[in-house]
Amino acid sequence: MNLLSIIPVISMIFSIYSFMLIIYILMSWVPAAQSSGFGRLLAKFCEPYLGFFRKFIPPIGMIDFSPIIAILLLSFIERGVQIVLLNILKMVA
Repeated sequence: MNLLSIIPVISMIFSIYSFMLIIYILMSWVPAAQSSGFGRLLAKFCEPYLGFFRKFIPPIGMIDFSPIIAILLLSFIERGVQIVLLNILKMVA
């Protein structure tokens, strides 16, 4: 397995986590959904990441903008990891 084959796997992991975040955010509109087993499982994975942003970005009225920033930053992190791996691949080759 070479380094180039790892990039799609890492991209898939970031995509799955992004979808988990989106589902968790949408579940917040239905309180009964968050208290389900699936909701608690998502909370274990998503809340530590989202909680970090909630410390610094308070809700404005009834709207919480921190998940939008969290997902946006996650996509920047994904792209940064891809760039670093591609640069490592260029150095090795």
